Amino acid sequence: MSNLDLAAEVGALLKERGETVAVSESSAGGLVSANLLSISGASKYFLGGGVIYTYDARERILGVSDEDMKGLRSSSEPYAMLCARTMRAKMGATWGLAETGASGPTGNRYGDAAGHTCLAVSGPVERVITLETADNDREANMWRFTKAALDLLLACVKEKG
Repeated sequence: MSNLDLAAEVGALLKERGETVAVSESSAGGLVSANLLSISGASKYFLGGGVIYTYDARERILGVSDEDMKGLRSSSEPYAMLCARTMRAKMGATWGLAETGASGPTGNRYGDAAGHTCLAVSGPVERVITLETADNDREANMWRFTKAALDLLLACVKEKG
């Protein structure tokens, strides 16, 4: 299923249920939000989001300080869940969706290889996963991360029923 097909299915379910989503993404560069927003009627379910690509963005958009990060590191499952929960709470959304990783062509400063991302959904159903593509193609990874994030959100929304 294409990213747009996934976004359309997620959007239809959220609209039907009167539910909403907020997004925090980093190495996908805004593609998760762009796909969700490409669906007609997105204003009924998409509350907002941010590309949390820098420390400044983390602090200013999410409100997550260096103190809050003690014992955590970016590009990890616990950090992805923190971002999903924080964006969900800040926006008052039913669902929070987060992505954090290293798209490439090199790895990140934390030792993760290119093609590494952690994805989390916070809401009535919570899930967190790690994806390793073993590819250093930045654009390809950004699209794969987007698809994985939409797949995860769709699975959680469906599971909630």
